[in-house]
Amino acid sequence: MAITIVFMHHVAIDDYVLDVLLPDLAGHDHTPAAFLVYIVLWTQLYRAEQRRIGLSFQQFSELTGLSKSAVQDAIRLLRCRGLIKVTKASATSIPQYELIRHWLRRRALNASAR
Repeated sequence: MAITIVFMHHVAIDDYVLDVLLPDLAGHDHTPAAFLVYIVLWTQLYRAEQRRIGLSFQQFSELTGLSKSAVQDAIRLLRCRGLIKVTKASATSIPQYELIRHWLRRRALNASAR
């Protein structure tokens, strides 16, 4: 009889992402795909223990189950909303993504004001 041990990895997500960003993107902006892309990006960065990570639209598509065009639209919205930073070394290179967590600055400012 073989025993299989499965280790579950947990990803820590800020309360702000679930309490504010989810209803804002999925409800107000009617773009649940943008929230899904944001969560996948958060998870990939958390697991890689990096500030930025390179992912192609195809990789995002595979990780989210969304079409590449839906991923492109979601990334465009996240950039416009100032929630991610996207950089490319050249026009044909894989983009590097970084999360912009503006609420952390606000928390720090509020904590120092007390």
